[in-house]
Amino acid sequence: MDQQKLNFIMEKAIPLLNNLPADATGKWGKMNGQQMVEHLADFFKISTSKIKYTLVTTQENLPRLKQFLYSDKEFRENTKAPILPDKPFPVRFGNMVDSLKELDGEITIFNDQYNSNAGLIVMHPVFGDLNFEEWVLLHYKHVTHHLKQFGLK
Repeated sequence: MDQQKLNFIMEKAIPLLNNLPADATGKWGKMNGQQMVEHLADFFKISTSKIKYTLVTTQENLPRLKQFLYSDKEFRENTKAPILPDKPFPVRFGNMVDSLKELDGEITIFNDQYNSNAGLIVMHPVFGDLNFEEWVLLHYKHVTHHLKQFGLK
């Protein structure tokens, strides 16, 4: 387990996002600041099975994707998940504070769920079945990708 990456997710992500304006424009992509925060919350919901998708990756491509998880490689700018629409989802909350509260809560739920269910495996629609360690690696790559998108890391 990469404790440093888990600590970053648990302790540093929300403070870095706290001053991001809801209407902030990223260096790339179509989401504004609040849409990105809600997108991160949804990604955590996938890791706790609150949101479920079917697997879109072929079995023969899964090993290559797992290699990426364990590598130091980052997501490229404008990387788009094949399950997402071309246009960002509208915001769910009337303000950024509530969107950040949701994200903070989903991060806590993620950590608590895996701490109370050792060995839990949850399927990601692109990366396949992932354990806690793999989800931490994926969340770290994903969160830091979006922090860089908005100039926060």
